Amino acid sequence: MIKAIAHPTDFSPESMSAFAHALRLAVATKSRLDLLHVSGPGRGRWQQFPQVRKLLEQWGLLPEGADTGDVLELTGVAVRKVEVADEDAVDGLTGFLDKHCPDLVVMASHGRAGLDRLVKGSVSVDVTQSLGLPALLVGPRARPFVNLETGVMALEKILVPVARDPDPAKALTTLDALNASLGAELDYLHVGEAPPAVTGVSVRTTGGPVVDAILTEASRAQMIAMPTAGRNGLLDHLFGSTTERVLAEANVPLLALPV
Repeated sequence: MIKAIAHPTDFSPESMSAFAHALRLAVATKSRLDLLHVSGPGRGRWQQFPQVRKLLEQWGLLPEGADTGDVLELTGVAVRKVEVADEDAVDGLTGFLDKHCPDLVVMASHGRAGLDRLVKGSVSVDVTQSLGLPALLVGPRARPFVNLETGVMALEKILVPVARDPDPAKALTTLDALNASLGAELDYLHVGEAPPAVTGVSVRTTGGPVVDAILTEASRAQMIAMPTAGRNGLLDHLFGSTTERVLAEANVPLLALPV
């Protein structure tokens, strides 16, 4: 079950879709929602935080003119807006998330891969890998499964690529818990021969380069959920892990599930 969701935001237009996903998932699961922004000491930007009540009113989940207390009473979502004082975004977010341990992190990602990721870095990937938290990442090419205008959530199928390494068992237990409130079909896929044995489910197979095959199959889903062990070896550090490379190109949001 999801009881707490965290949404780090940099107030950019790209983060608005991730905010809508975080808020809609919080409503669906009756979770606490922490909206987080990292800024240097003395640089408060409270007025720029996403407007929860305005969006809930637009979605028809709150009456017009609702006050702060109505959010929890009418939607079951307890919202906290937290400004983290730190000069470094990764350090600030990591410190907060490590202390509060949400069940899910939802954030936008620039989807950097290859040399671009090596030079500029990736806050979303660095934060989620360092903490080992499940993270829904909305990449630059992802079509949302939450309609920003209406709040309708269209999440019918989740593509779940699995391999023998990393062992997906723990990650899939986490996925089952997260999906309990969503009820999406889980489509298990292995690229290559001899798929791993996954208790209680059938794993279909396909061929071709791993990243290309996953991206092709994802066109028939609304989300990818990938067990991930982070970066292994020099090539992963230079060009990104399989998860990072899929995220950079995926046309749907990606749920990274640390093993």
